[in-house]
Amino acid sequence: MEYTKLGRSAMSVSRICLGTMHFGPKATEEESHAILDRAVEMGITFIDTANVYGGDAGRGRSEEIIGSWLAARPGVRDEIVLATKVYHPMGDLGAARAEQGFSAYKVRKHLADSLRRLRTDRVDLYQIHHIDEQVSAEELWGTYERVVADGSVLYAGSSNYSGWGLARAQLQAWQRGFTGFVSEQTQYNLLSRVPEMEVLPAAQAFGVGVIVYMPLGGGLLTGKTQSFDGSRTRQVEEEYGISLGSGNSQFVDFSALCREIGEPEHVVATAWVLQHPAVSSAIVGVRTPQQLDGLDRAAALALDESAMARLDDIFDINRGRKIGKGRSPQAHSW
Repeated sequence: MEYTKLGRSAMSVSRICLGTMHFGPKATEEESHAILDRAVEMGITFIDTANVYGGDAGRGRSEEIIGSWLAARPGVRDEIVLATKVYHPMGDLGAARAEQGFSAYKVRKHLADSLRRLRTDRVDLYQIHHIDEQVSAEELWGTYERVVADGSVLYAGSSNYSGWGLARAQLQAWQRGFTGFVSEQTQYNLLSRVPEMEVLPAAQAFGVGVIVYMPLGGGLLTGKTQSFDGSRTRQVEEEYGISLGSGNSQFVDFSALCREIGEPEHVVATAWVLQHPAVSSAIVGVRTPQQLDGLDRAAALALDESAMARLDDIFDINRGRKIGKGRSPQAHSW
């Protein structure tokens, strides 16, 4: 496994981050514990969750499963970097306060609840799940300053921010003498390259380490799209504005290149996002321990200039096709 500092912070994280959104709805507690055990064995020390993860099993279930795993393995807590998120309603603050967003009032309860479910005394990386245009800079950063000062949070992170939103937030934090965000989570992969326009350059300029989610494009970049059921096929086709029919040569060409490189598609696709200088870590969300196989190689795989150029040619965003929720890069200003 490879490791790096997260943004401008001095905190080291593994370049592969274990995502836990499937814990509860797709993986039982026992299965989730097996995934966590396998991840640690591989050297994955970065674990990401959110207070709302749990699906039909109930919001907070993912955190509970991680908490029970930590409780059963004394000493493991200090070997990992644990990240969670706040933003969405949890149904515990009454109808008048059931809105989404960030507030000192919400964080006071939701952070305490996350700590209880996770069975820990701190969150290493506490992330705002989405940008909140309504919260003032004073409340946002005043709240983060308080929870960092009391030791319940070590670092602040953002998720799904725009490039401008990230730059504005960092400048506001620095004006207060606070570190600001050390990380930003964004969706980035060979099929969704819009972040290259603003988010990645902003993160790099402001010393924010990017944590990529969906590096495999929802499964499109695994070489196993033929296993998708009808609803899943329609979902990813709409998400990325492409067709999964047999006439799509992109995936044929991508698989052929991966065979030349000597690594499976999921390893090459993950290595590609990690090669961007703004990216600190890539989140992998798995349902079985076996799906982690090879990802330690992705962290170490250096794609040469020829391979990078061919990947750019196969997944060229300037061909006019739609990418990332149907948005076209030609509609944006560089």
